[in-house]
Amino acid sequence: MEKFQQKWDRTGTRSVKWDLTETFFKEKDVLPMWVADMDFPSVDAVQEAITERAKHNIYGYSVTDQPLKDAIYGWLNKRHHWEINTDWLLFSPGVVTSLHMVVQALTNEEDHVLIQTPVYPPFYDAVKKHNRHVVKNSLQLKEGKYEIDFDDFEQQIIDHHVSMFILCSPHNPLGRVWTKEELTTMADICLKHNVTIVSDEIHGDLTYKEYTHVPIASLSEKFSQNAVTCMAPSKTFNLAGLQGSYLIVPDQDKRKKIKDQFSSQGLGMLNTFAIVAMEAAYLHGGEWLDQMLEVLQENKEYVQKAFHDNTNLINVLDSEGTYLLWLDCRNMNLSSSELKQFFQSKAKVGLNDGLSFGHEGDGFMRMNIACPKETVAEGVNRILAALKDM
Repeated sequence: MEKFQQKWDRTGTRSVKWDLTETFFKEKDVLPMWVADMDFPSVDAVQEAITERAKHNIYGYSVTDQPLKDAIYGWLNKRHHWEINTDWLLFSPGVVTSLHMVVQALTNEEDHVLIQTPVYPPFYDAVKKHNRHVVKNSLQLKEGKYEIDFDDFEQQIIDHHVSMFILCSPHNPLGRVWTKEELTTMADICLKHNVTIVSDEIHGDLTYKEYTHVPIASLSEKFSQNAVTCMAPSKTFNLAGLQGSYLIVPDQDKRKKIKDQFSSQGLGMLNTFAIVAMEAAYLHGGEWLDQMLEVLQENKEYVQKAFHDNTNLINVLDSEGTYLLWLDCRNMNLSSSELKQFFQSKAKVGLNDGLSFGHEGDGFMRMNIACPKETVAEGVNRILAALKDM
C-alpha cells in the first residue's frame, strides 16, 4: 500500500492537472484536485509491457487483435460477471470520442437526447455540437442521496420524442452506483419507447464497499440489443493519456453504423502503446486495483469525517463509486462566482465548479481524491483554514 502514499512530482510532464493549474485557476500555488486522473503510478505490468514494446523501436500501425479482445472478455467476466462476445467490440481513442460518434451514427439532426443532470460536461457537447437537442431528467437530492424521478424520466421521453438516452454509470459527478432495480426500470422505459441507451461506464471498476457496478447491457438479452456500452481502462488504471477505450455493441446493425461513423472520421485504429497497456492492465491489474480501492475508501472516509467534525458549511455526499466527491457548499451562501473565487483564491485548492455540470450543480464543487493521503489532508486543511477566515 506504500506505493499509493508516495508523492510524485508530476510538474513538467505536460500534465493537464498539474502543469495547467495556474492557467486554469489564474492563481499560483493552487493544489490541483480537479481533472479526473490519479496521482498514483499505474500497474507495474503496464510499465513493463510498454518498456518492452518500446525496445523494439519500430512503431508502425498496430492491430487490436484477439489476445487484446480476450483480455477485455476476461476482465468483464471476472469483475462484472458479464460474458460478452468479442465480436461486439469496437475501439476508440476515448469514451468522449465514442459518445460523439454514437450520437452521430444512431440519431438524426434535430433529434432529442436525454441526459441526467448534473452530469459530466462533455455529455452536453456530444449532443449539442451535432445539432441535436438536450433533454434533461434532473436527478433529485433527497436526504443526502440522489434519486431518479422515473415519472419525469418517462414523461421527458414522451414529451420530446427522445430517440437516445446517455446514461452515466456510475454517475459523474454524483458518485451514484445505480442499483439493478434502477437500471432495469430505465431500460424498460427506454425499450417501451424505442429509445437507444448509450451507457458511459468508464468508472465501472471504481466502486466502494457494499456497492456493485452492474453493466446495464448485462441485465438481459433484450436490453443488451438496445444498448451501446462505452468502457476503458483509463480511469481504473490511470491510463487516460494513452488514449484507448472500447465500445460493446451487441446489435449488429448498430455496430455497423457506429463502425462506419468512426471510419468516416478517419478513426480506424488505436495508439500502439494504448493496446499494450490495455492488455497488460486487464491481465495483471486486479490486485493493484483492489489495493487502490482500499486507499480510495480511506481517503473518502477521511474527507467526510474531517468536514463533518469541523464545519457545517460543507457537506460531503457519500460517494458509492468513482474517485470524485461531490461537495455541497450551499450553506456557505455564496454565488457561483464567489464560490469559485473562495476555493481558488482563498483556500488555494483547485476543484471543479459544480455549475459546469449543469444548473443543478450550482452551490456544489467536485473534488478528486485519487492521490496520496498527505495530498488529500493538505487540500482539506486548506479549505478548513479558509472557512475559518470567512
